[in-house]
Amino acid sequence: MLDQEDLDRLQEAKENPNKFVISTPEDRQKLGAITVICLILNRTIGGFMRSATACEPYCNELKTFFNLGSGIFILPATVLRGTDSIGISLLIWTFAGIVSIAAILVWLELSLSIPRYELDGNEVSVPRSGGEKNYASTTSRSWRLQPDFCQLEYIYKRPKFLVTCVYGTLFIVLGNLSGNAIGFGSYVLEAANIQNNDAAIRGLAIAALTTTCLLHAIWRKGGILLNNAFAFMKVMILLLIIIAGLASLGGASLGRGTIHTANFDTHTSFSNPRKDMASYTDSLVYAMYPYTGFLQPFYVLSEVKRPQGIFAKATIGTMIFVVVLYILVNVAFFSVVSKAEIMGTGLDIASRFFEEIFGSTTASRVMAGIIAFSIYGNILVMTFTASRVKQEIAKEGILPFSKFFAGNTTTLVAKLWAKLKSQTAHQHGELEQSPAAALLLHWVFATLLIAFTASQTAAVAYSILVDLYAYVIMLLMKFFVATGLLYLQWRDPVWREKSLNFRPWGGSTAVLLVSLVTGFLLLAAFVPPADDSPYAFSAQKFQWYIIPTVGLGGLFVGGAYFIVFRYIIPQLKGKQLVVERVPIIVSDDYGGWVQKHEIVEFSWGIPELMSDDEK
Repeated sequence: MLDQEDLDRLQEAKENPNKFVISTPEDRQKLGAITVICLILNRTIGGFMRSATACEPYCNELKTFFNLGSGIFILPATVLRGTDSIGISLLIWTFAGIVSIAAILVWLELSLSIPRYELDGNEVSVPRSGGEKNYASTTSRSWRLQPDFCQLEYIYKRPKFLVTCVYGTLFIVLGNLSGNAIGFGSYVLEAANIQNNDAAIRGLAIAALTTTCLLHAIWRKGGILLNNAFAFMKVMILLLIIIAGLASLGGASLGRGTIHTANFDTHTSFSNPRKDMASYTDSLVYAMYPYTGFLQPFYVLSEVKRPQGIFAKATIGTMIFVVVLYILVNVAFFSVVSKAEIMGTGLDIASRFFEEIFGSTTASRVMAGIIAFSIYGNILVMTFTASRVKQEIAKEGILPFSKFFAGNTTTLVAKLWAKLKSQTAHQHGELEQSPAAALLLHWVFATLLIAFTASQTAAVAYSILVDLYAYVIMLLMKFFVATGLLYLQWRDPVWREKSLNFRPWGGSTAVLLVSLVTGFLLLAAFVPPADDSPYAFSAQKFQWYIIPTVGLGGLFVGGAYFIVFRYIIPQLKGKQLVVERVPIIVSDDYGGWVQKHEIVEFSWGIPELMSDDEK
């Protein structure tokens, strides 16, 4: 419950034009363990990929076109083609799962320890939405600090706003699934047996982005329920594949029932693998990509019920389940479809799997529909979570019109429901809200990325967009977060006391693994693949160095934005931006602390009159 001092501060903030209040959902509106699990499952399972022969006549100009974003339905074939070995491809999927579980331990240690506030003489951690943004830097202040406010910053402290500007620039531009949206359009056309049409593909892509943004803007609960339904159906599809594959392996005949147990022959499953390093490192990136779904609930942590109670168990348990599920799906595919067919056929492996099992000639179109369905679920969950991160970035005051993009609005459905129920103004304030402006920001940049790649074919466009997302969001951000946590563990003498809410197994083992693997893959991206590799120019239709160069170049773009924001604009104004974020913290009745409201203030101060903390 809020005390009178809390209420007075909230009232003062509402009357101050330089301040605004952001409230977290009511307890009845918060995300429970089931939704946390479904956020991971819906983002993790499914996606798309395109090979030229698989997508005829959609990608006639490409002979062999592989890409990220395909998820478990297609990527087993991509990884196999990258290694040319059944055994090694299974080991890569297993190792990718281990790295992802290690990564979730890193995120848990940080998310349940940062930010920290001094509350009535005791330092406490208060989980907050925003994911890795909070681990790098935060300008939050707690009004309960005595006697003065104290700025809390973690990992990368100086220069102030540098990390916020770099991360904000990269995530606002690339933190969306515009590439997956293009894949959605492509698979919809394939399922409908409509000829290749790049304009139609991009139109469907924008339609997918638009409908998901609108849904989350006008009905928060509806978006959550739909996300959970998508997650349940995706798991059922994978379980069907596993059961059918293992049953066929066991001798059951479900149609044609062709069995290819030779794929698991120990004498041949590891024979004649590829020799070039780039094919293996790229295959590992491809295998790691579907597991990145674990990030989604961290982006909305303020909206999770009992984050310090249920969150760790729900996320770890779900990721272990996903890793086991993925390995079993690989086994199911390889138990039915021969290596020769996987390496040589143009069909997606899932389509070929169902043709072998059931003997259906329409399997390709059916699987295209399933994959399109799965991609839409990916877009749905990413829209919900990424918009919260962009709202948190706006709260730092680094964007034009930051106050607009940082705000919440009562959803249209909630307003209509309140009107039907004749609720009072006080009750109206408790209705569900959504970051509608941040959703608009998300939609604008996702749509712009589709427009900016219009000069390329749809196939090449989605490949560039999804590869770039994987390099920046999956590898680069993980490297900086894990390496930063290593610094805290080894150099901060009090970090062990601060991280009491979650202690990962094996001490620093998990964070060291994530730091080393992601750092290695960032550098390995500059190693050229062999000419016959599925990741070579002949397959991808763009040079191998484009993605890492552009990805790392984004750091310099963010740095340039920081210089303009931090030095050039203040020099022109003669003032510096002062951001104050004051959380109103309450007990969650389970022994933990949660953020109930946040008062945000943007103001411009004269440097000579500002304190060191304000500067």
